Amino acid sequence: MKLERHQATITLEAALELLLNVRKAANEVSRNLAMVVVDIGGRVVVAQNMDGSQISAMRLAEDKAFTAVACGAPTEAWSDCSKPDGSDWGLALSAGGKFIVFAGGLPIKINGTLLGGLGVSGGPAEIDRSCGASALIATGFDSV
Repeated sequence: MKLERHQATITLEAALELLLNVRKAANEVSRNLAMVVVDIGGRVVVAQNMDGSQISAMRLAEDKAFTAVACGAPTEAWSDCSKPDGSDWGLALSAGGKFIVFAGGLPIKINGTLLGGLGVSGGPAEIDRSCGASALIATGFDSV
């Protein structure tokens, strides 16, 4: 017997619309950000770098998106427990250093189903998060 398993994932069209909405939110707060959408397997679907964004922003955005989909939760959910003596101390060094434990990575869900991850970087972590969160809502995804 052949078993097949299909998992929903974000489409390129939806990922492009999501990043358009991140750029709109970033422009509203006068920030130049990098943003990445990954699919359910953590693979990059689309990545964009606004003119003038920080050099490290793209790498951090990709890692935030990866963390959000790998864990199915916003990246900041791990900030307290990953501190020294926390239950998940060392998490940030996992997966070759790809796990991010501060704000800016958000799971992409629709009706509770995980489709991918969004990573936003280049501003203070809370600005990254708020731009990503407002873009998710504007695109029709679940709020976080």
